[in-house]
Amino acid sequence: MKGTPMTHDPLTLYKLIVLYMLDRVTFPLTKAQVGDFILEREYTNFLTLQQVIAELIDTELIVAKSHRNRTYLEITEEGRSTLSFFGNRINDSIKEDISSFFTANEMEMRNEVSVLADYYKSTSGEYEARLKAKEKDVTVVEITLSVPDEDTASAICANWQKCNQDIYQYLIAKLF
Repeated sequence: MKGTPMTHDPLTLYKLIVLYMLDRVTFPLTKAQVGDFILEREYTNFLTLQQVIAELIDTELIVAKSHRNRTYLEITEEGRSTLSFFGNRINDSIKEDISSFFTANEMEMRNEVSVLADYYKSTSGEYEARLKAKEKDVTVVEITLSVPDEDTASAICANWQKCNQDIYQYLIAKLF
């Protein structure tokens, strides 16, 4: 592990909470989702949380991947190893809070990271809206739509986030 050992860091508990959260899901969490849990329960403030995440990335205990306006966080093998050594420092009430948070929000969180929408300007001058829905690591539907302007492409991407299940069910009903 790079940097200073986690045991001497005053932010150890916050780091362990983030690692614990990322270890408990089978999909990446967004930085906002992790923040929602930690900040709603007032474990720490926004600036400290940003520092904690940055240090976890710097020490390669988690990786961050940015796409459009979202940053996705995933635990690394080194992060799992660190959690196995120090995870007992998270008290049971915090673990129960995390479990309850996931129980209440898992479908919404999974949908948020499994439903992808992006657009770009094509060489023809039109905009391409690329829409994708994944279940675990399998793409269940992927659609690319060519539209005349950026506003339309942006609106399609926003609506895909809200309507993807209905659209998928419609396609299945019509095609099978």
